[in-house]
Amino acid sequence: MRSMDAAERRARLGVRHRLTAAERGDSVESIVRSLVVLHATDPATVYLSVAARSAELETGHVEKSLYDDRTLLRMLAMRRTMFVAPVDLVPVLQAAVADALAHKQRKTYGRYLEQSGAVPGNVVKWWNAVESKTHDALLARGAATGAQLSKEVPELRTQVDTAPGKPYSKPTNITTWVLVTLGCEGRIVRGRPNGTWSSSQYTWAPIESWLPDGIAVMPVEDARAELVRKWLRAFGPAPVSDLKWWTGWTLGEVRKALALVDTIEVDLGGETGLVLADDLEPTPAPEPWAALLPALDPTPMGWQSRDWYLGPHQPALFDRNGNIGPSVWWDGRIVGGWAQRPDGDIAWRLLEDVGADAERAIAAEADRLRGWYGEVRPIPRFRTPLERELSA
Repeated sequence: MRSMDAAERRARLGVRHRLTAAERGDSVESIVRSLVVLHATDPATVYLSVAARSAELETGHVEKSLYDDRTLLRMLAMRRTMFVAPVDLVPVLQAAVADALAHKQRKTYGRYLEQSGAVPGNVVKWWNAVESKTHDALLARGAATGAQLSKEVPELRTQVDTAPGKPYSKPTNITTWVLVTLGCEGRIVRGRPNGTWSSSQYTWAPIESWLPDGIAVMPVEDARAELVRKWLRAFGPAPVSDLKWWTGWTLGEVRKALALVDTIEVDLGGETGLVLADDLEPTPAPEPWAALLPALDPTPMGWQSRDWYLGPHQPALFDRNGNIGPSVWWDGRIVGGWAQRPDGDIAWRLLEDVGADAERAIAAEADRLRGWYGEVRPIPRFRTPLERELSA
């Protein structure tokens, strides 16, 4: 069995994820494609992930791709997580992940509605009608907030108590339920937010605003195989367990998808990994590089097994749910953490000795990032121990 050690994986990470000086991207779309998708649970992550991988792009370039050129869009996909994806990848994500997610959301919300008795008659028929009215209202308006839509579609104000009799019981209207499900079904999409680029108060728009003919239909097997190929190209070699975690599929679904992809097993230093059969050439070691990656950046969130680039630093950099905070990288490894302070300064701390050259390179990246933020002061949605300490 061929071996691919940690040094090879770190070289690939730096080059393929556009983190080395020689590989930094000159377009938002090229950066997104190099990572398959960008994490977007925290809106600021999208912008800061681009900032870390380009010396030329600014926030306006990201906004232009998302809201003017509309070459990218937000959607719920793997692990019911929000991502920003290239529009040409959307049919793959829709068939591979989102359709099943929409089915699950419908079942969950339908069960709540039935148990509450808030809807007379057939819940499925009623839900379908509400979805159609909401989509039609968006087509007529072009874009709207949830509050605006609930005025035009009164059914969206239907209230349901999901925990009757519990101390935390609190009736809620179903506006978000319907909008999230329509998004999972590929019928609507999150549009431009109200506020700065770190805002999560989005408007909604019909999918036709991004894709005039809607999302093309793909066989689920083909879509899953294609998603596996793209992930392995960006994140391979890696064990099957990492792929299972990243996709959120069952092991059976992962194996079925892998059966359609030409892969080879490799030794990852005592653990078996997979790599695409046409991707065995070693990656020349790049010049040492520094990067300050944001919370939930797709690089550290691309694998479940992280020892080969994380080392012993998880307690300081992750929250209890496995979400990573801002991380400092040197030559393919996480070596510290960082945070933005209220005055805009970028504070960072090393968790190991990396030498004077590395410290100078990291300091230069921190200075560059401070200018990129401008006057915006986003707070990571998931706070981690070191980020909290440094931001004070």
